[in-house]
Parts: sequence; structure tokens; C-alpha cells
Amino acid sequence: MSHKIVSADQAVAIIHDGDVLATSGYGGHGTPERLLVALEKRFLDSGTPTKLTLVHSTGQGDLKERGLNHLAHQGLLKRLISGYFGLTPKLAKMVTGGQIEAYNFPEGCILQLYRDIASGKPGTFSKVGLGTYIDPRQDGGKMNSITTEELIELTELGGEEWLFFRSFPIDVVFLRGTTADTDGNISIEREALVLEDLVLAMAAKNSGGYVICQVERIAEGGTLPARQVRIPGMMVDCVVVSEPDHHMQNFATSYNPAFSGELRIPSQSIDPMPLNERKIIARRCAMELRANSIVNLGIGMPEGIGSVCNEERIHRYITLTADPGIVGGVPMSGLDFGAATNPTALMDHPAAFDFIDGGGLDVAFLGLAQCDRHGNVNASKFGDRLTGCGGFINISQNSRKVVFMGTFRAGGLKVSIDEGQLRIVEEGRILKFLEAVEQITFSGRVAREKEQPVLFITERCVFRLTGEGMELVEVAPGIDIERDILPGLEFEPRIDNPEPMDARIFLPEPMGLRDNMITISLEHRIHYNPDSNTIFLNFAGLIVRTSKDVDDIREAVEIRMKAVGKRMHSVVNYDSFIVYEDVMDQYADLVQYIDDTYYLSVARYTTSAFLRLKLGKELGKRRLSPHIYETEEEARGK
Repeated sequence: MSHKIVSADQAVAIIHDGDVLATSGYGGHGTPERLLVALEKRFLDSGTPTKLTLVHSTGQGDLKERGLNHLAHQGLLKRLISGYFGLTPKLAKMVTGGQIEAYNFPEGCILQLYRDIASGKPGTFSKVGLGTYIDPRQDGGKMNSITTEELIELTELGGEEWLFFRSFPIDVVFLRGTTADTDGNISIEREALVLEDLVLAMAAKNSGGYVICQVERIAEGGTLPARQVRIPGMMVDCVVVSEPDHHMQNFATSYNPAFSGELRIPSQSIDPMPLNERKIIARRCAMELRANSIVNLGIGMPEGIGSVCNEERIHRYITLTADPGIVGGVPMSGLDFGAATNPTALMDHPAAFDFIDGGGLDVAFLGLAQCDRHGNVNASKFGDRLTGCGGFINISQNSRKVVFMGTFRAGGLKVSIDEGQLRIVEEGRILKFLEAVEQITFSGRVAREKEQPVLFITERCVFRLTGEGMELVEVAPGIDIERDILPGLEFEPRIDNPEPMDARIFLPEPMGLRDNMITISLEHRIHYNPDSNTIFLNFAGLIVRTSKDVDDIREAVEIRMKAVGKRMHSVVNYDSFIVYEDVMDQYADLVQYIDDTYYLSVARYTTSAFLRLKLGKELGKRRLSPHIYETEEEARGK
């Protein structure tokens, strides 16, 4: 059909000793299993190629044999530059055994590095990893004693510290798509994720390397619609048609059209979680959600939040995301993780991390494996068990708020819930709240310096990171602090009358989060501080749809302001605030009236650039100050 259509054996024959091989994939999503099987077979049959450097941004495996586990053979690999080892235990064992050199870079930094390699730059500058084991002042991302070359440099730009990840040429890339035409153009219509295939293809071609793509089927040249082509044929050297067994949508699901966005299924068909410790934690975390917020869910324990959101019917009021680029829908768990049922959009993998690194996430929920008195978290290395960071550092360091979630102790923990009371049936053997973590994946010091809100949520209690360290702020019903909490801590937290966790968490019926999210009363949004003579209007998440909504706001605000009886200063939180176009003029007139009648001064803030522009324009028309701050700190410092 075409000189580009070859067998898998012919495709991998192009790899030479010492080459740098980069692979795309996320778990089993987009992982070129047929090519990996062929490379393994070539090495076992012939002993070549040898001493490869393998580069991959995420885990690509099934926790057993598939994915990059195929390449775990002595002599085949010399070096790993990996984002995540958790799904490839065979490779992780070679790393901890000192059989291969290994670096662990943050997932988003590897993705950005691919783009910088493609565009001929010397490397990638990032703040991601400062204060963690990625920082050269700690380990520089090196994962064992035989790994000695420094690939990350600490540098200064504009008077600030940055990390510099050095570029290197990529000789061969393994990619995956759905359809290739005979000219090598690739589409991905049946894939659940977009991933980094395009930037990897560019990185290899501009390094003078080769691009090999595995697909399901072949089309006649020139018949693929241009808008469906993900990788242009000019970047693809050869195409391998895979049999179905080596081209599943992921390692758990052969094919689900609701993952790839080809159809939508009823959300009611998704079963709720049983009421156990995992659901308790997911429910308490879901209480941190706010209307119109953009939320990231990590792998493992955070996956349960998507199920709770579906059960509580609050998906429409928030946007759930996962780091490979899914937007909306119900994020999946297990080996399906990374996909979503009924996603509203699929971003490409590198773009998703641009959004994350730039601070686009309102809140992130991540797993809690180890924590210490300083708020440092270890999610990457535990004795001889190596997982790596994946996107953990990018996400935790750059989200406006981060919530770590996990059981209070590990190793055999059993709990029961009876009539709203939590009881520890069998205590876990392994402590998770330590004097010092084994490896710093999240820096409590860096979080405190940025004044980043940080919570630690378990089934029996909740901690908050403060300037003085960890504070116990909530305790579950049925739990005794002296009996059930303090023996599980290697440090003494601050304890100042912690509140009970919400009783609804421990009852079998839905908690009613939907009503809470959309019906915060106006009177509870208005707070007056007589010491500073300042009124605080919390309009975060408020939606103004009708003239009646405007009138209700006028009435609630005036009642409180008339009660004060004098002019006052004001701070207004417009985060995630929405006012419909039909009532924008009426709302802006109300703002002018309140400003003229009651205020000495006013500072408004919102993270929404659109709202700052729109509302600022309306205020300017009315000769009011059009400036709207981006953060509460800026507004309060006015």
C-alpha cells in the first residue's frame, strides 16, 4: 500500500545501540503496546539494541507485564528519564536494584521539555520542583546511587530561583493513533486522550530522529479530513497496524465510546461507592468544592471524588479535570484512570500542564502517603518501593488550594460506621504522619511562603497547614483524640478546640451537596468587621440570572448596611461570580447606587479575567473605579 506501512519487526529494526527512545502513553491510554512487544522480542532474540535511554512523561503499564514493563531487561536500557514508575514495577525494581541509571522529572516538565527540544531550545526553565527532591540542593531528580550526571541546574532569572532542565536529542519515538492513511497522516478518533504525540513527533524529527506510529487501521491516502489529522504524515516515518489485543483503548477496557467522546451515556448508570473509609474521605473532600471551580483529581484515593460528585448531582456546577487533559465528565478509576465518561473536552497533554503550571486550578485533590510536622508530603519513594512524582509536583505546587487525602494509617486498617459514628475495628500498622518524610514531593515551606491553603483529610480527622505547622481542625464523630489520633502521630500538632466533621458524611444517604452549592443565602454572604469598619461581600459562585436576583441582592445588602448606620469600607469577592448579559446593566446600576450611598472605599477582586474586563467596563461607564483586583490579598492591601 505504501512504503510507510511496515511490520512491527521492521519498524523496531531501525533502533540502534545507545539511542534515546521516547514513548507516549498514559497508563494504557495511547501506549503503543505492539511496538513495545516487538522491541522486547528483538532484544530477547538478538541481544540488540543495548544501552538505550528511555524517556516517558507518565506511567505506561498495568502494574504487571504490559507497557514499559516489556523493556525491563538487563542490558536493553542504560538510563531512564521518567515521570512516573508506579505502573511499571519491573522497571522500578531495576532502578532500586541499581541496574540502570534513573531520573524522575515532574510530568509537566518533561512535556515542556519535549516542546523545547522540538523548537531547538537548550532546555526548560521551571519553578516546579523547588524545595523538593527535584531540586539539585536535594537529589536533583536522581533516583539511585549509580545515577551521577546532573541534568537539572539551579539558576536565577529576574532575581528569582528557577530550575533548568537540559535538552537532549531524541532518536526514536513510539506513538499511537487510530487511523493512518497511506501517506502517514494519523488521526485519533477512538483514543480516550490526546496526549503528547504531536510534540514528540516534532521533537524527534527536529532531532534528526525517527517517528513510528501504531494504529488500528489504514485509510487511502488523502482521505482523512484535515481537521482530524493529529500528526501530519510529513513527521511519520513508518506505521504499524496492530492486532486488537495490543491496541486496547487502555489496559482495562477494549473500547468505550463514552471515553473518546463519540457518545454520551446516562450518568445514572455509574454505581455509587459503598460507605467505607474511602467514601468518608471523598465526601469530606467534596465539601471543599465551590460552584464554578476548576478541580483536579489525582490517581488513587482522589478518584472517589468523581463518584461522590455524580451521586450528589453536582457535576454541572464544577469542572472536574485530570492531568492528561480530560475536562468535565466523570473521571474513571483503576486502570481506566486518565479517561472520563462523557468528557466535555479533551486537551492535549502539554497544554493541560501549561494550564496547571500557570495556576489555572482552583483546587487539587491528591493522595496522602506520608506527611510530617512541617507539612511536607512524600508521594514518590518509600524504602525500596519507587513510584515517582508524575504530575504531583506540578499540580500540588501550582493549584490555588491543595487537599491531600488518605487514610490516617495504612496496613490493615478496618473501620465501621454505625448510626453516624465511626469506629476503628482494626488499627493500621503503618504510620503516615511522621517526624520527617523519606522524600519531599511537596514542600510545606514553599506552600507557607506562598500562603497556599493546604488541608490533610483522613477518615477520622482533618489537619490544616499553618505558619506554625500542622493544626488538628476537625474530628470524626465516635473518634477520641487521645485514643485514636495522637498515638498515630510522630509529632504534636496544634490542637485548639477542633470542630466535629459534618455528620452527613457518615450516613448512607446522599449529603445534599447540590443544595448547599447553589443556595448559599445572601445573608450568610455578608459580614461586617466593626474594628476596621469594613463590610465583606462574598459573592463567590453567585449567579445573577434575573431582575429578581438583583433586587434580592439590593435588599440583603441594604438591610445590613442600614443596620451599621454609617459609611464603610468594602471588599467584594467576585470569584466565579456570573451575571447574565440581560441583567448586567441593572446589576451595574445597583453597584453604583451602593457605592454612592454607603461606601467610603471599595476593593473588588476575581480571578476571572473576563469578569474583570466586563464588570470593569460597566463600572467605568458609571464613573466608578473600574479596577478589579485578581486576588483577595491585592484587594485587602489596597
